[in-house]
Amino acid sequence: MIEGNVSANGVASNLYPFGAASVGEAPERDDALVSAVVGAVELTGAHTGSVFLLAGDRRSLVVAASCGSPLSLLSGWRRIPVNSGLPVAEAYRSGRMVHLAGAEETMRRFPQLSVALPYPFGSASVPVQAGNRTFGTMAVVWTARPDGTGLSRAQRRKLRSAADRLGTTLAGLRARGALGEYDERTAPVVVPLPSAPVIRVGLFDWNLGTGALTADDELCAIFGVPPREFDGRAATLAAMIEPADLPGFRSAARAAVQERHVLAYCLRIRDCRGGHHTVELWGRVPVSPDDLETSAHLVGAVLDSGSRMAAVAAIERLADGFFALSPDGRLAYANHSLESLLGVRQGELLGRRPWDVLPWLADPVYEDRYRAALVSQQPVSFLVRRPPDNWLVFSLHPGAQGVTGWAAPARQPVPADTGPDTTLTAGRPPGSWSPPPAAPRVGSLYRVLTLGSALTEAVTAHEVFEAVAEQLLPAFGGQKLAIAVVEERRLRLLDQRGYSKRFLARFEGTPLHARLPVTDALTSATPLFVESREELLETYPGIMVSQSNSWAFLPLIASNRPVGVCLLGFDDVHRFPDEERGVLTALGGLIAQALERARLYDAEFALARGLQNALLPHRLPTLPGLDVTGRYLPGTRGMDIGGDWYDVIPTGDEIALIVGDVEGHNVAAAAAMGQLRSAVRAFATAGHPPSDVVANTNRLHMDLDPALLASCCYARLHPRSGVVRIVRAGHPPPLLRLPDGQAEVLDVPGGPLLGIDTAAHFPESELRLVPGSVLALYTDGLIERRDSDIGSDVDRLRASLARMGGGRLEDLADALLRDARRSADRADDIALLLTEYAPPPQTATKPASAHAGSGPSP
Repeated sequence: MIEGNVSANGVASNLYPFGAASVGEAPERDDALVSAVVGAVELTGAHTGSVFLLAGDRRSLVVAASCGSPLSLLSGWRRIPVNSGLPVAEAYRSGRMVHLAGAEETMRRFPQLSVALPYPFGSASVPVQAGNRTFGTMAVVWTARPDGTGLSRAQRRKLRSAADRLGTTLAGLRARGALGEYDERTAPVVVPLPSAPVIRVGLFDWNLGTGALTADDELCAIFGVPPREFDGRAATLAAMIEPADLPGFRSAARAAVQERHVLAYCLRIRDCRGGHHTVELWGRVPVSPDDLETSAHLVGAVLDSGSRMAAVAAIERLADGFFALSPDGRLAYANHSLESLLGVRQGELLGRRPWDVLPWLADPVYEDRYRAALVSQQPVSFLVRRPPDNWLVFSLHPGAQGVTGWAAPARQPVPADTGPDTTLTAGRPPGSWSPPPAAPRVGSLYRVLTLGSALTEAVTAHEVFEAVAEQLLPAFGGQKLAIAVVEERRLRLLDQRGYSKRFLARFEGTPLHARLPVTDALTSATPLFVESREELLETYPGIMVSQSNSWAFLPLIASNRPVGVCLLGFDDVHRFPDEERGVLTALGGLIAQALERARLYDAEFALARGLQNALLPHRLPTLPGLDVTGRYLPGTRGMDIGGDWYDVIPTGDEIALIVGDVEGHNVAAAAAMGQLRSAVRAFATAGHPPSDVVANTNRLHMDLDPALLASCCYARLHPRSGVVRIVRAGHPPPLLRLPDGQAEVLDVPGGPLLGIDTAAHFPESELRLVPGSVLALYTDGLIERRDSDIGSDVDRLRASLARMGGGRLEDLADALLRDARRSADRADDIALLLTEYAPPPQTATKPASAHAGSGPSP
């Protein structure tokens, strides 16, 4: 037994050779991670478990511990952006478990993950939390079940408990300062799945002079002697050895003692059923020249491989090829028949991945078959052509410790349509196959899919930059990002993150012919990867260098035109392997296409916004007895412009108030709004009654062959009498706030939307305002909410009008729009027109009902 000083801090002092962890290591944290990830796998029956912790930059989750997953399988997923669409990130953000029973549910909820990992498996991701702090996520993966069920409720509950226990432990370590720093440079803790020992080993100390023998429990078990019944005599164990083996063994033991060399001997141990099994005995004389009594001692071990030695011998006699792959895909064993089948010696294969050694296995589809077996834990078979025309069938059988494989010549003729899309025949027909120079791993494919998805949702150029920054920096471990666009053969900074504005200002307006890394990458249309300051200064002497130590300069080329350049900077020295260079190059193309589209959008937006600003009133008229204020708020999605408008039109002794809404959020909507606003102004100033103004506007809109419908609410107010006549065309009803603070919805009848029926009738309603009343006209963007009916929306605005009124009209308008301004995802624009009736005392008429009615005007 090995003794050690086990304290409250664990066994770290025994595990680290100098009594303490190396700089940057946190042994207590690592012990907690190992215990948690192994426990999660055992509790759920999964074949893979991982713990992701939040990195120091708080933008990414990094693999901290893994059980059952080799680093090669995790390479593309070592660093996951917090805002990505992976289940691990979703669980971290939401604070809830993400449980995916199988491939169908994974495809439905996380389609990009299914494209990157198109294998049948189930998974569960649960946040690692303590109090209000979330440290990361724990995830497990299991073999998909035929019935499509995932973890049971009990298993999910146990998984949550395991994650909570880990969170509590990490919180305690953090409070004591023992958690340590963690980022993508910290090596993850990787442990194998628990399994039964392959070989039994028993230890002994044998005094040949006295016959005394000290044996541990395992050695007694190998010899079939109960440990408690062993009397400490070598003769007792010798009685279990095949008698024919004893003379030779004793002679070899004496020679080893006399000549002081290592004893290696095979013995047959008898069992109670009359059979026997072979063990290996290894021993040596202890080195102690000052103690003569040790000269007659042998200390050593007995190795019992059970039937495995016989199994290996049997496999070596077979004509077919058999092999074993470690979890990271490296060849751990190959029988001699595999040498002739593959045409390569064992020494060239062992310890290496077959697809890295054999050119005809370099097609990524074959490595994908191995990955499919490892992830799904289901057997996979496929055909491969070994040049010139020898076809081999491979079968992979996964397990907890790796993959066992079998290979043999194809016995039947290979079908002509053999291709990579078939399950069994993953090769290509004879004569048509040639290996590609390189292939991206699955994690790399996911990076392309994720950024591509984010860019499809980016509308403006600055939204493109934000999408790139959120995905590119955490995915590749960069700390700085800048994108410059080409304008009139010069570079203009679009946006940056992490750089000093003062530093980048020096490069603003740089001509494309300047000899700089950014311009060279752009003009040559070739990415430039610089791994050190020395390399940069050697190529560009005298260049101003930022605090970075490595850089990637990605040209953004769209439709063979330079759009801009993307600069990715790393604080530490960063190596760019070939695969990463290929992925960044591909991402540069995606960014260029998105940026080109966004800049066209920005140009159209500037045109449309200019058109809309020109059509909206810049200043409302000053009117005696009335206080009027208007607000326009564009939507937060789409073009950020629309067809909403408001206007105030003096018409002799009266004043016309109009709020309208054209469907759509684009240039066409703004143009239609301009036509309608001009029509209303023309008919209103001509003195037409309100119903005729709306009816004539509708007919004109119909004559112009409208592609868009519109709504409006038109009111004609007489300031001296307070009489107001209102017409609605498919528009929300106006609101009225009375001087006593009450507010009501004016139940005025309305006609159809503009642009539906040339002969449509638009009824006119009349009411008399009380001095101090506030009339509110608005568009539906101010009231609409998801999962709510229009009646409730209008009533909510009525309540707000009653609660917020009483002060200045300007403050009331701002208060009504306050919630809308805070919304980051409001699809519709808003127009609001507030009118307060405040006639001088000498002209005010006696109070009258504020309720709407119909009839001729006085």
